[in-house]
Amino acid sequence: MTLPAAFLKSLQGIIGFSPEAFEQVHQSGKQVTSVRLNPAKTDGVLPPEFVSLAEAIPWTGLGYYLRQRPSFTFDPLFHAGNYYVQEASSMFLEQALLQLTQRAEPVKVLDLCASPGGKSTHLQSLLPAGSLLVSNDVIRSRAAVLRDNIVKWGAEQVVVTNNDPKDFAGLESFFDVLVVDAPCSGSGLFRRDPEAIGEWSLNNVQLCSQRQQRILADCWPALKENGLLIYSTCSYSREEDEEIMDWIKQELDAENCPLTIKEEWGIVETESPGGSLGYRFWPDRINGEGFFLACFRKRNGDEPGKMNSKKQPERVTRAEKEWVARWMNIAGKELIKYQQTVYAWPEDHFQDFSILLEKMRVIYSGVKSGELMRDKMVPDHSLAMSGLVLADVPGIDLVAEDAIRYLQRKEIRLEGVPTGWSRACFAGKSLGWMNILPGRINNYYPKELRILKDI
Repeated sequence: MTLPAAFLKSLQGIIGFSPEAFEQVHQSGKQVTSVRLNPAKTDGVLPPEFVSLAEAIPWTGLGYYLRQRPSFTFDPLFHAGNYYVQEASSMFLEQALLQLTQRAEPVKVLDLCASPGGKSTHLQSLLPAGSLLVSNDVIRSRAAVLRDNIVKWGAEQVVVTNNDPKDFAGLESFFDVLVVDAPCSGSGLFRRDPEAIGEWSLNNVQLCSQRQQRILADCWPALKENGLLIYSTCSYSREEDEEIMDWIKQELDAENCPLTIKEEWGIVETESPGGSLGYRFWPDRINGEGFFLACFRKRNGDEPGKMNSKKQPERVTRAEKEWVARWMNIAGKELIKYQQTVYAWPEDHFQDFSILLEKMRVIYSGVKSGELMRDKMVPDHSLAMSGLVLADVPGIDLVAEDAIRYLQRKEIRLEGVPTGWSRACFAGKSLGWMNILPGRINNYYPKELRILKDI
């Protein structure tokens, strides 16, 4: 791996940069594999096949390094949402959130550049009960991937949107926390993605810096006074890191928020010319990829205005509610429908969800429960992945081979099982729905999610 000379020259003088060690780690061919557990589905317990491979990541209580990379594609627990494969450095988001927010108080969070969903699923696992998370991506195809990962995670109090950052300016002082993992030149991922080297240039760094400023300025009105901004990139460039810190402080009138880090973590605290502190991850100092994070509080902001949706979503009828209640726990939920599709929204955020539905381009919200058909409801995949399914709804544990066949949408045969709807499960974790009929099993795993290759 040959790093561009202009790139290496641009890093000279940045605190923590050691040219020889930096080049050596990029030429080593070493790859770091890490996963983060879903506490809602695992209770923080590693899957058995990972126990002998795992080492805890020090700056998060949910993440682990794996000494070798397994085939995640053919692990049913990956598809069940038991864990997320995520770069270790980016899990430092956990420290920012836990150190700088009141852990017991519900908050409204906007993850602005959220796809594919690593930080959003992490946030969802950390936020206090009663919180609201809006996960957004401006590119439609990426927003769809984000939605699929939110569904897999089993999240309930999340709204997935497909909006430009400037669209959020209309939600003035709506959010307590704003997470901007900004699009960047990507130099922090050179080791993992060597093709990115060919796309790097000083000109692209400048373009990314300008875009980062525009993104931050566009969405800034949506953050409350004293609200928290968590800004991050996977770039090593000053223009996208230290210089953006000074721009935030000067142009947005924000107060920099230091974090407490442990020396043994290997994270480097960096200071901008304007005196703001940020945190750099150099791959020769930590077990992970290049990453940068800084935090700020909004000094001044308008009082949150009273926002109400002009048109209330349609609620299900009493009879329809009874059909839904046969499948899921509806306590604390508002059941709304769009055409014949039922969504379960949290009661305490009904107005917030309604406002978002009216003002934003919402592609997913709450838990998509199912489709109403005549006098019944056909359950949706999202319901199977959530924690809302009633305990008496059947679930059939599949052996590994059948679980993979199910995930490939291939035919499976089961003996001595009752007919009717059932969850396909593996190790007690739900994978999706199947309808067992005399002589055959209808597989309802979503076609767009199926495993396309064979073992």
